[in-house]
Amino acid sequence: MRASLIQLAVDEGESVESRRARVASLVREQAGAAELVVLPELWTTGAFAYEAFAAEAEPLEGPTYEAMAKAASDAGVWLHAGSIPERDPDGPLYNTSLVFSPSGELAAAYRKIHRFGFDKGEAVLMGAGEELVTVRLPDTTLGLGTCYDLRFPELFRGLVDAGAETFVLPAGWPERRRAHWTLLARARAVENQAFVLACGTAGTHAGVPQAGHSIVVDPWGEVLAEAGHGEEILRVDFDPAKVATTREQFPALKDRVLGKRTP
Repeated sequence: MRASLIQLAVDEGESVESRRARVASLVREQAGAAELVVLPELWTTGAFAYEAFAAEAEPLEGPTYEAMAKAASDAGVWLHAGSIPERDPDGPLYNTSLVFSPSGELAAAYRKIHRFGFDKGEAVLMGAGEELVTVRLPDTTLGLGTCYDLRFPELFRGLVDAGAETFVLPAGWPERRRAHWTLLARARAVENQAFVLACGTAGTHAGVPQAGHSIVVDPWGEVLAEAGHGEEILRVDFDPAKVATTREQFPALKDRVLGKRTP
């Protein structure tokens, strides 16, 4: 299976409309080059641009939804369109990920469960999601997480119980904690014997330098591909069948004692 992780630079000075059009064009360029395309977290605003969340929030089926649905259809790819600040008409804002099928249909929406910021920023401006979300593709089942979720292994255990074999994680991870990004991506892969496709951002969000270094890790924890610091498209081939093989060869998941649940 071929994947393209589009590591975007989300810098000040580019309008949301311009960036949306640019990203749609980048997605279309993946036609024939990838089956799965992944975008970063909150790329319309920047993950640390807290003051812009309310102003730039949009309904689930808003302009970003429409542009990304069309881009997925035009390219004929599965598209994890990163996340947007979603405005629920009956509730708070959410950090919501969107996944589209190659026909442009919405396959899943995931509201980020773990909000970053402690007592400020996302943690107080946005509501928390409550549901684990998986998406069945022809060759693998995706388990969805977003950025700060990476620090909470119980979420990924729950996704494994729900059938996930490939974790897809968009992020706006800061440069000052880049070592954690790589370490945790590999840990989630090893402990769950799953692929991890983690797509970050480049540039600077509201004065916070971003880590970049989008990464793809296999079920043994080996790094299959890793981006640099700037904007780029990370392309990788991976074999989803390796998950089942790994779990058969080294059946550690069968020895779980604590927290195991039946979906």
